[in-house]
Amino acid sequence: MPPEADILAPPKKVVARVARWEAVLDQSVPAKSAGSNLLIATWNLRAFSDLTKDWATPQGVSPKRNFADVHLIAAAMSRFDVVAVQEVRGNLRALRYLLKVLGEDWAFILTDVTLGKAGNQERLAFVFDTRRVKPSGLACELVVPLEQDAGVPAGDLDRQFARTPYAVSFLSHGQTFTLVTLHVLYGKQAADRVPELRAIAKWLANWAERESGWDHNLIALGDFNIDRADDPLFEAFTSTGLAPAPQLTGLPRTIFDDPGAEHFYDQIAWFTKGQKHRPVLTLESGAGGHVDFVDELQGAQTLTELSWHLSDHYPLWVEFVIPAT
Repeated sequence: MPPEADILAPPKKVVARVARWEAVLDQSVPAKSAGSNLLIATWNLRAFSDLTKDWATPQGVSPKRNFADVHLIAAAMSRFDVVAVQEVRGNLRALRYLLKVLGEDWAFILTDVTLGKAGNQERLAFVFDTRRVKPSGLACELVVPLEQDAGVPAGDLDRQFARTPYAVSFLSHGQTFTLVTLHVLYGKQAADRVPELRAIAKWLANWAERESGWDHNLIALGDFNIDRADDPLFEAFTSTGLAPAPQLTGLPRTIFDDPGAEHFYDQIAWFTKGQKHRPVLTLESGAGGHVDFVDELQGAQTLTELSWHLSDHYPLWVEFVIPAT
């Protein structure tokens, strides 16, 4: 029986492929600059769970994701300071191997598995570069208060979130920021998502006003499953003043999006001026975009096959400027 492959000893063919991908990333994402910028991303990694512990996946074997795929994912993720990851599953094998490839300077923090059919055995996670950001103390899940006048008005959502949103505060060069990540339940039809989106928007607004004394930068990011701009889902999401990052307008969110008919599933958003007592983002946003891996990494695979190796969603990112002290 051949020895098990070592994920930290990739064959030359994989090393060359990762190098080509790194060259594409050099042109796609700004470089990290000490003390001057902060790169925040969100990425729905399709069913990020188990993997095949080899450099290629034999025909008919499941899961499709393998060691080479983890290196490609790590190459993209390493460009950012903190990444909100959706669809991490109960089995953490792929995540643990990802951290091995990223190296000892990287860490993660995540929720427990969300139980129940709607929870889909998912976790929400943050993966971050400890040389650039550190947790600053706050970590909590957003729970719907079902009593009237307790934060979310009665009738908006009469149950808990299907996958509980997760908030963690971080510190970077004297700047504190709180990230709230979520993965909205898709449902059988678009209208099924409106109550959860509206409840999340109201919960964040109320919570932000309570926490305004912390002078935190509050950023919501993740997979909101919004179909289009200005549809009822988008209106529910923005109903309390959350403003999606303008840098991401019009960009495709998934590898299956057709030109001119892009979805708005994944978002990075924050409160802007004039929002009552909510903490307005004090970090200045700069560049932003998505990482398109299809042209470089698809090869002879179908898009569906690619989605099981890498993902069906693109990473979205925004660069923030850290004020000089």
